[in-house]
Amino acid sequence: MFSKLLKPLLWLLALCVAVYVCICSYMFAQQRSMIFLGGDTRVAAESTNFSLQRGDVLLRGWQQHPKSGKASNAVIYFGGNAENIAHRREQLARSLPHSDVYMLAYRGYGASEGQPTQELMELDAAALFDEVRRLHPQEPITVIGRSLGTGVAAAVADLRQPDKLVLVTPFDSILNTVRGMYGWLPVELLLRDPFDSAAHLKNYQGPILVLRAGRDQVVKPARTDALLQQLKGKAVQVQAFAQANHSTIFRAAGFWTAIENFVGGTS
Repeated sequence: MFSKLLKPLLWLLALCVAVYVCICSYMFAQQRSMIFLGGDTRVAAESTNFSLQRGDVLLRGWQQHPKSGKASNAVIYFGGNAENIAHRREQLARSLPHSDVYMLAYRGYGASEGQPTQELMELDAAALFDEVRRLHPQEPITVIGRSLGTGVAAAVADLRQPDKLVLVTPFDSILNTVRGMYGWLPVELLLRDPFDSAAHLKNYQGPILVLRAGRDQVVKPARTDALLQQLKGKAVQVQAFAQANHSTIFRAAGFWTAIENFVGGTS
């Protein structure tokens, strides 16, 4: 009796294993198209006014100067995984009227060429910082990252030590974020782009402003809190918006004021 049941059970087990392996293979192959959602951010190259050559890839974006007077500082903005950074131009200009603002679309985003990976995005970001430093040799530079861009900003903070760092809805790592979504998969083995912000920020010595969304449905508040735990002992300011989610935090009362005060302040 048992021997009669064993064969179909083994076949069922083999089928389950095969399905699981297929799912893992699919997730491994498609992960970058799931993380880097640049398709809907594409814009015409003619709409940009700033570019940076990176090998055989041209990255494009925007440079904004104050409407009146000389800039007192420079700001670099890194957007989220599906964010059209062009949509932030007006608000950044209004909120940071004394700053030169630089936004460069990731590879495959906006009007930039190429395909994104964590390594290339971080190297591109460091190169952008170097260019901004060349253009602003005496002014302080603040790096702002939002969502996925907080991982990029954390890498720049590690590699280049900007004067200030702003993190909007940050995570401790993409690995832990994905683990929370797909805990039944061996994400440690599958994930190519872990974006370990906590590890990068261990080496950063400057002041940090963290803007936390209490109802964030994309970067869960627990991931922001995990990062804050890792930042204990550093010069960290936290602005919590309890009712805001991943998107509405930009419209929360006090959000832009907090950034303006931090960027323009002395600490």
